[in-house]
Amino acid sequence: MTWTFELIYGPLGTPLGGLAWDGSGMLFSDIGNSVILRWDSRSNTVAPARKYTNRTNGIAFGSQGVLYGCQSGSRRIVRFMPDGSATTTATRVAGKVHNNPYFLTVDRHERAWFSDPDHSRMAVGPGPQRFPPLEHQSVLRLSRAARPTFEWYLARMTFDTNAPTGVALSPDEKTLYVAESDNRPGGARELRAYPIGDDGTLGRYVVLHVFGSDHRGIHRGIEGMCVDTDGNIIACAGWQHSGPGPLVYVFSPAGAVLETHVVPADLPLNCAFGDERLGSLYVTTAAGHLFRIQSVGRNGYMPYP
Repeated sequence: MTWTFELIYGPLGTPLGGLAWDGSGMLFSDIGNSVILRWDSRSNTVAPARKYTNRTNGIAFGSQGVLYGCQSGSRRIVRFMPDGSATTTATRVAGKVHNNPYFLTVDRHERAWFSDPDHSRMAVGPGPQRFPPLEHQSVLRLSRAARPTFEWYLARMTFDTNAPTGVALSPDEKTLYVAESDNRPGGARELRAYPIGDDGTLGRYVVLHVFGSDHRGIHRGIEGMCVDTDGNIIACAGWQHSGPGPLVYVFSPAGAVLETHVVPADLPLNCAFGDERLGSLYVTTAAGHLFRIQSVGRNGYMPYP
């Protein structure tokens, strides 16, 4: 089935990244302008939902209705509360300030799993930028202690990633999907599946898909992704100057490519389900497009929250 990409917003000329459906509208991150925008499908309007977000990219709702955000400019995960306030969480892993959080997913236990690449060359402003980047680029997990402290703390979950981007959980939350996307010559560009053990640690990963290269150059790996109720992974990857071009891929849980759909703009960044019954897929791009593909969920790819 051919998908029809409907342009909802943009292009801005600067990246739109994170996506999260709030129950009646789609939130999306205008990273460069440090604002989270909201698309209202009923009124066909876009308006700021959160200002002064300090380059927040990935966003995701937890089970308690709190919006978590990857505030890359401040090198921290923040919680955007329903009353309009925002609270900070842990910023150090093994005693050191972590890197620049990119994309995240929140599990049923209200733990946020997020990719933490080093984007220090793109970071602006004082504050946490005075701290050096970590010696590793990993997937980290934000958790909260039980009574009496309720303190937030961070744990390093991957020890074999060099350029993690998208992260997603399987519906049973026993598998963490990670996009390892080093788009430099010699870098790995893989979709990986890490088993989550009963103790919460990650086992050895299985490679579900590998992106190649040819005389035209590197085939760009996955940026953002989401998962449906069958565990299929919907992922944004590719670019115009090499490989099959900018695409939304649909992978089975075993890594089979079930479908590909050409994105009508370069460098797709992220995707998420939304609309009534979460039946549409939204896609953002590096040039600041927000696309909608309607009736995706009703054709077999029902989203996993």
